[in-house]
Parts: sequence; structure tokens; C-alpha cells
Amino acid sequence: MTYADGLRTALDSLWANPLRSALTTLGLMVGVGAVVAMLAVGAGARHKVEQAIATIGLDLLVVANGSQSAGGRQQGSGSLLTLTERDVREIAQRVPAIMVAAGSVAGQGQVVHANRNWFTTLRGVTPEYFAARNWILASGRSMSPPEVRAAAKVAVIGQTVAERLFEGQPAVGRQIRIEHVPFTVIGVMADRGPAPWGADQDDVVFMPLSTAKKSVLGQRQQRTDLLGQITLRMHPHSDVAAVERQVISALRHSHRLRTDESDDFNVSNVAESLAARQESSAVMSRLLASVATISLVVGGIGIMNIMLVSVSERRREIGLRLAVGAQPADIRRQFLLEAILLSLAGGVIGIALGVAGSALLAQLAGWPVLVGPLTFAIALIFSVAVGITSGYYPAYRASSLDPIDALREG
Repeated sequence: MTYADGLRTALDSLWANPLRSALTTLGLMVGVGAVVAMLAVGAGARHKVEQAIATIGLDLLVVANGSQSAGGRQQGSGSLLTLTERDVREIAQRVPAIMVAAGSVAGQGQVVHANRNWFTTLRGVTPEYFAARNWILASGRSMSPPEVRAAAKVAVIGQTVAERLFEGQPAVGRQIRIEHVPFTVIGVMADRGPAPWGADQDDVVFMPLSTAKKSVLGQRQQRTDLLGQITLRMHPHSDVAAVERQVISALRHSHRLRTDESDDFNVSNVAESLAARQESSAVMSRLLASVATISLVVGGIGIMNIMLVSVSERRREIGLRLAVGAQPADIRRQFLLEAILLSLAGGVIGIALGVAGSALLAQLAGWPVLVGPLTFAIALIFSVAVGITSGYYPAYRASSLDPIDALREG
């Protein structure tokens, strides 16, 4: 019997019991789907980290305002406004490893052009901010130090804002209104894509720090020297932990904190944030791996049981084929092909379920997922491996039957 004949016979046998064949593959479908989701989450997490390293870099520290207690309850980070422009100068002077230090303020507001408007993040910055964050201009220019000193009403917008307000038309030189204040667009940032934590980095409007405080966000602050955040870019290959300790020391000195007082600010580094993000994705991958392993084992046992039942039900057929000249290898090949076909069918459906599950996971939980050809190949290899492993023993039993006994008992 040729492989083509064996394949045709195996397909006919499976098609004779379609419901049983479908139910047999259920466990395998779940297992392969979990394998696909696991690989997609792992690949997505790695891609996100690599993307973040490429765009942001690992030599970045971010200082945010601290938190305060109210009524015995700790409020969220940033509720205690302590960072000032003096802190930026203090860090730059006291921490040699800091290459760029930039203060900023931020809020939310309405941006309008003609009859189009968009609610976005408004960020007041100095020219150093773009270097600290590795931002690149797609067109136009950045703001200049004289414009910051003069509180000029100029703006640099992100790609999302440009698309919403100008719909593909050139934005540089056009007029917009930010919170009812007229501004001139002087630059458009290059596309950054989503941040590792999911936020749209292109949905932002930058303006001079002084302009933001005086004309747009000033009414939300009690003092004109306050900052919402300080971004610090270290020299490459700096000892992040050591630099972080120096920054904390500089800020405690600037804020005149006693040794028994807690920090009234928070310092975070991108490397730790990315590692935490990757670890959370790794936990999800391990959970999916556990589900996949259990489901694949259950699916394999299910295929083996059904194949053993099939051998018992078809003893007469097996005996007759052996009696008319079929070789034990032919019988073994047919039952192995049936097991592999069952597992492949379950694998293909499982891949579809895994892709759908990955998309749902990305949509609902915000997990980064990445599905590629390698994922499909690994899933199919798992499917075939389960088919061969679970089908070999039933195939061996079928090929070992004595034709006379099989015909008599059948």
C-alpha cells in the first residue's frame, strides 16, 4: 500500500465518524490554541521591549512629584507638588553622569483647527526635553531657547494630532487654538507608536514651558516655578543604580529634607519599568504554557483512547486485510496516519483559536502580542508530535493482530 492509498483510507475512516473525530480533537484544539497564545504573548513582549529600547533607551530616569496623605489615606503619585526648575539645575550640577536634564509640565486640553478639534495631552517643555526623550522631528523645527524665554505661542505636535487636525495636509506654519489660545505649529514629530505601557506617544502637543505655565496650564498651578516631571538622560553605559542614588541625594539636598523624612518625589528608571513589563508578560506566558501542556496531554490521551476503540471496532476489517495480503506495516501506517490527521485538524483549528485569543488578549488586557510564521510552524510541529506519540501504540496493536483471531472475534 502506498502512502497515498493509506492517506485516502485514513480519511475515509475518519469521515465515517465525523462527530467522534471532531470531539477527539477538542483537547488538542485547546492545547494548540494555548501554545499559539503563549508564543504570541512572549514574542510580543520581547518586541515591545526591543522597540522601547530602540526609541527610548535604557539610560533614562524620570522624576515625578511625590504623594501626600489626606485623612490618613495615601493619595496617588504626583499629588504633592514639590519639583521645581531649581531641582533641574541642582541635578545637572551635582550629578556628572546626567547628560541632559529637562523639566516639564503636562495637562489635558482641547486643540482646534478650523472646524476640527481634538482632546489631547498638552506638555510644556524646554528644547532639552526632545534630546532627553530621543524625540525626532518629521518636519519643521523644535522650539528655541529665546522662544521659551519669551513665552512664544508656538507648538510642536505629534503625528496623531496632525492627522486628526490636518488630515494629511502640511501642518507646519498653520494656526491652531489650544484651550482658546492661538498658536503657530512650527514642527511635527516623527511617529513614535504606542509606549510599552500602551499609551499613544503621538497624541501630544508640545509648547514652551513658560507658555504652558502663563497661557495654558498656569491656572492649574499655585507657583510658576513648579514642574510636573523631570526627565534625565544619562551618559551611555552609566551605572543606573549609582546615578539614581546620586539624583535622590541631589533632590533631598535641594528640598532640604532631614534624614528622618521620606522622599517627597519618585525616581523611576526605564530599565526597571521594562523589566517589570516583561516579567508580567512572562508570567502570562508561563500560565499559558501550563494550560497548553495539560491540554496537549489530555488531547493526546483522548486521541489514543479513540484510536484504541477504533482498533477494537475494526478487528474484522484489520483481520481481513491481513488475510488478503496486507503487511503489518500497512496497517500500522494507516492508523498512524489517522492519528496524525486528527491531530493536524485539531492543530489547524487550535491555531485559529489561538490567533483569535491573542487578539482578544491584546484588546481586553492590553498585552502585547505578535503572531508570525514561526508560531504557526511550532504549533503544527506540536500537533504532529502529539499525533505520532498518541497514535503509535494503537497502530502497533492493530498491526500485531493475528488475522485468524481477528476474523473470528470480529
